[in-house]
This record gives sequence, structure tokens and C-alpha cells, in this order.
Amino acid sequence: MRSLPTIVIEPLVRTALLEDLGRAGDITSDSVIGADQRATVALVAREPGVIAGVDCARLAWQLIEPSIEVRELLPDGSRVQPGTVIGVASGPARGLLSGERTALNFLGHLSGVATGTATIADAIAHTKAKVADTRKTIPGLRALQKHAVVAGGGSNHRFGLDDAVLIKDNHVAVAGGITAAVTAAKAHVGHLVKIEVEVDTLGQLAELLETGADAVLLDNMGPDLLRQAVTMVAGRMITEASGRITPETAVPIAEAGVDLISVGWLTHSAKVLDIGLDYLAA
Repeated sequence: MRSLPTIVIEPLVRTALLEDLGRAGDITSDSVIGADQRATVALVAREPGVIAGVDCARLAWQLIEPSIEVRELLPDGSRVQPGTVIGVASGPARGLLSGERTALNFLGHLSGVATGTATIADAIAHTKAKVADTRKTIPGLRALQKHAVVAGGGSNHRFGLDDAVLIKDNHVAVAGGITAAVTAAKAHVGHLVKIEVEVDTLGQLAELLETGADAVLLDNMGPDLLRQAVTMVAGRMITEASGRITPETAVPIAEAGVDLISVGWLTHSAKVLDIGLDYLAA
């Protein structure tokens, strides 16, 4: 899959390194490792999963020591099993050890996001539905986490408040109803901006269908209600299901016929994929 531009990931990796190196650098490695010592290490998967964040890992080492060579990296989106070598790095031993934790932090977390996404994507592969992320991301890491969702076979929802209109329950309450909110949004945004509206009852959906929008977010509806909603929409807008969806509940929800299933925990509560760094040789 396509990599994120270095200009996007470098500030994040640099910030993480600065946080770890503090005011005096890696005093452990500087104390016990000679300045001229070299080493070769391997990034190794300890459990099954989907890899994401390899460019972050590479950059973590190369920002500390540009002479470190990182090779044989599996591309983001690769499926791994316990023992799979994700990549090999060689160079000054101090630099490899100083960048180890930052490299593993990014790689483990983003691979966890990709793996969680793949769990749902695989479960609903027999349906037309796609799994999508949300804006429930860790502050500062949104671009990386959304990249990892794609690596896991998912789709991206909007990246921020400025690239699509999503009218939710509080917007509707303040605006005075669905019709008023949608009418105001259509008058305000340009013709290329999509408008989606959240509903939690079939009555609200009926009102929205009269007004018209590009997509509808069917919030916290069970499979039977979702099936009725999809029938009502009849292809006139994109249908998206959301609300505490798990890998188990995703299947009947997808089978109800929705186009998208959005899942917040993919990013805000992703389980880290266990990846280790093994010493190979001097």
C-alpha cells in the first residue's frame, strides 16, 4: 500500500524521540556500549497480526543515527505469524538501542490498529459492508492511525471537522430539527462537500429522506432495525451503522445490508501487537 509522506510522520517520530531521550540522551547505552560498536537486530512478530508503521520504525532509527541501515522490511498491510521477521537493522549499536523503544512503540501500536481492523474486515468479507474508522483517535496520531486502518483492510471516515459535514444529535437539537439542520448545511457548504446525518429512529430517517443527504449514520440500531432502514433508504444514500460494534456483532450488522460499519475502538483502544527486537550479530 502507499506510504505516508515522510513530512507527515517525521514530526511525530521526532517528538517521540525527544520525549524518550530527555535532556541527556540514552545514558544506559552510552555507558555500556562502545561508540564504535556495531550490531544487527531483527524486528520479529510474537503473535499473528497485520503490520503497520514500518516507516515510523525506520525513521526512529535513522533520525538518531543516519548510518543505520534498515532492510527487508515487510510493507504495511503484510500478514505475519509468530516468528515472522518484519525487518532487519544494522549499524552503530548505541543508535539501534536508543531508538528501539520508539520504533517498537509506533510499530506495535499501529500494527494493533491494523490487526483489529482486519479482524472485522475478515469477519464481514462475505458482505458488501466495509469497516471504517472514526475521529476517536489518539491526539496527534490521527494520520498514522487512519493509515493503519487502511493497512488492515478498512476505510477512512472523515479526517477532521473540515472535510465533511456530519450532523449529529446535538446539532439537530440546537438547530431545531433534522430538516432545519440539513437545509442550513446545504446552504453553507460547497457542492463538493458531503453531508451525513445521524439518526436513531426510523421516524428520523423518514424525515431525512424527505430532505435528502449523501449518507445516513444509523446509530445504535440492531440488525432487524437496520434491515428496515436499508429498505427505506433503497440506495438513495450511503448507509453507515455505528455504536459499540464488536467483531461478533459486526457480522449480523453487515448482513443487514449497510454500506459501512464505523468502529471507534479500532483507534482509541487498539490492543498493541506484540513485536520484539532480537539481537542477531555484532
